[in-house]
Amino acid sequence: MPLLDWLDRCALPEESRLADQAYARAVAAEFVGGLIASGTTSALVFGSHFPAAMDELFAAAAGRGLAVTSGLVLSDRMLRPDLLTTPRAGLADSLSLIGRWHGRGRLRYAVTPRFSLSASGAMLAACAELLGTGAWFTTHVNENLTEIATVAGLFPEARDYLDTYRRHGLVTGRSVFAHNVHPGDAVLAVLAEHGASVAHCPTSNCALGSGLFPLRRHLRHGVAVALGSDVGAGAGPFLPKEALQAYFVQQMLGRDGVTLTAVHLLYLATRAGARALGLDGRTGDFTVGKDFDAVWLRPAPGSTLAVNLRHARDAADALARVFALATPADVARVWLRGRPAAPPAAARGGRVTPRRAPRGRTGRRASRRSA
Repeated sequence: MPLLDWLDRCALPEESRLADQAYARAVAAEFVGGLIASGTTSALVFGSHFPAAMDELFAAAAGRGLAVTSGLVLSDRMLRPDLLTTPRAGLADSLSLIGRWHGRGRLRYAVTPRFSLSASGAMLAACAELLGTGAWFTTHVNENLTEIATVAGLFPEARDYLDTYRRHGLVTGRSVFAHNVHPGDAVLAVLAEHGASVAHCPTSNCALGSGLFPLRRHLRHGVAVALGSDVGAGAGPFLPKEALQAYFVQQMLGRDGVTLTAVHLLYLATRAGARALGLDGRTGDFTVGKDFDAVWLRPAPGSTLAVNLRHARDAADALARVFALATPADVARVWLRGRPAAPPAAARGGRVTPRRAPRGRTGRRASRRSA
């Protein structure tokens, strides 16, 4: 399905279920556990429309020691009624969440209008007020051609999709925009001028038929790009798989693409993300003085990856084979600030509320920012 159909039929019905706080608690535990199991130590997470569900997500991340940046999703039109709020209520709920979670341990808050299609000018103005607290900002831009045309009709005064955010002061060095598959040169120039970053989500862009990401054009304009996942719309939260798909996308673009090496892919999945989230001084590589956030990949003896690594010519060749063949099953251990990641509650003998498998996703665009 294309983006808007997928939202209506899959993602939004599942997101509505997070109004049940007990359900949201179970989802948050599963989601955070899934990030760690995939080797993710820092993430910008697209949150929930419900404040209580956001409390559960932040609490789950804090309990496991993850560096998570997330926030209440704000929409006041063109979605299911149960997912809508008002600018005034959204402002109040967000300020309350900021007071409880922003800057607590490794947690930070991200002001999150879903996208301009579902956020009016008044809602975007409320988002601008929230940015004054020092929070981060994330949303979607230029993902799907039908979406872009719809936004243009809703904001006839705007020059382009990005301009709907720029007019409210929402394009800054603390802004991360997901997708940007179909940007004009003016959009790229504005992103670069304001130091905003783009989260490239390649498996989602391919699965929804949104298009092929123009990485070369972003780089020519000096726009920072990091690797992300659209989670349910893509192939899950395992970043090596996203990196491999990013490589495929650039190959499909031919001369317009960028020939990515394994070293490039490692950078996109680690330090590029840390830089996009302003965490480069704390994580993203193994520089002395940074947090020891690390992932140990150890394939099972005799597995295809293990055999390939045995025949690798050098470190770069071994890394390429990891991106081509690794799965979450190869994650042997994850460290968060030098400590092995704690097992989930179920593994410690705790209880997690059972639930049926979701049809949508929990945290859209969980962009892994360091590993």
